[in-house]
Amino acid sequence: MPTINVELDQHSYPLYIGAGCLSETFILQHIPHDEVLIVSNAIVAEHYLKTLENSLKGKRCKSVLLPDGESFKTLDTLNLIFDALVMHKFSRQCTLIALGGGVVGDITGFAAACYQRGVGYIQVPTSLLAQVDSSIGGKTAVNHKLGKNMIGAFYQPKAVIIDVNTLSTLAQREFASGLAEVIKYGLIYDAHFFEWLEQNAQEIYARDINILSEMITRCCQIKADIVAQDEKDLGLRMILNFGHTFAHAIEAIAGYGELLHGEAVAIGMVLALRLSEKLALIHYHLVERLQNWLKCMQLPTELPKALSSKALLEAMELDKKNTDSSNRFILLEGLGRAVIKQDVALGLVQSVLKEV
Repeated sequence: MPTINVELDQHSYPLYIGAGCLSETFILQHIPHDEVLIVSNAIVAEHYLKTLENSLKGKRCKSVLLPDGESFKTLDTLNLIFDALVMHKFSRQCTLIALGGGVVGDITGFAAACYQRGVGYIQVPTSLLAQVDSSIGGKTAVNHKLGKNMIGAFYQPKAVIIDVNTLSTLAQREFASGLAEVIKYGLIYDAHFFEWLEQNAQEIYARDINILSEMITRCCQIKADIVAQDEKDLGLRMILNFGHTFAHAIEAIAGYGELLHGEAVAIGMVLALRLSEKLALIHYHLVERLQNWLKCMQLPTELPKALSSKALLEAMELDKKNTDSSNRFILLEGLGRAVIKQDVALGLVQSVLKEV
């Protein structure tokens, strides 16, 4: 089974990647005490809760199911986890397990960071987006009505367990959404991986298990490498937000849940590449290559017509990468080469929004 370590001194942890690893008992080595709370939602629990519980025999195992969807990534939903922990009289030696996609993982991680000032948690991501991105790196948060992920903490898990077989029950739209985060890694960090994705598009769309395993492993290697160099998002790690300045604004203005996160990221990456082109950093040919791949994966490449550029610009002012009155954008200066640009002219940004 491929194992990748996220090297963070005292906070280092392994990523396990394999088909069927959810039913293995090696998870127990990361649970030092008996109290375990599994956090999931009804859709995922129907398929995988019993399998996970069978791997936890001997533990005092309880579960709580959260409402499903980005619109429920709120403080009210967070309180459901706290209610369960307090009701079952769980101590600070307990372990939380996030069984689900990015929303479940983010909320569970934030709950673990807060409960009794910090308890252990394990990520068991079941969506492609969570497997290649949100489960790795310790970013935990809930949304505010005015901005995505505005309330949260950096809090690393004890382990991440990625069972590629869980993708077999993932809805096609959710699977495609995760592919937006996959292509991002090629764009910002690994030109050869981008080309590999282009060459294997048909097998990826058909969910060939061997190709998916190779793809997920490479994404995790890149994410682990970047996080190890910049855990708190102060420099290099910012490049992982390529397309996200636009995407988070799109989600906030459209309404959380109207577009899936990966769908908003797909549009955001097109916008970021168009902005890179206007600044003469890249040639339009790269924009076309990205658009072709996204369309092949049934991902959107244009802004919904109902979204105004003025509202999007206002929402982008809340982006966490901004400092004081200065805006920051993650752009490309070539395939596999991301760059952080500061004080980009808002007129250029507005023109891109209107064109796309």
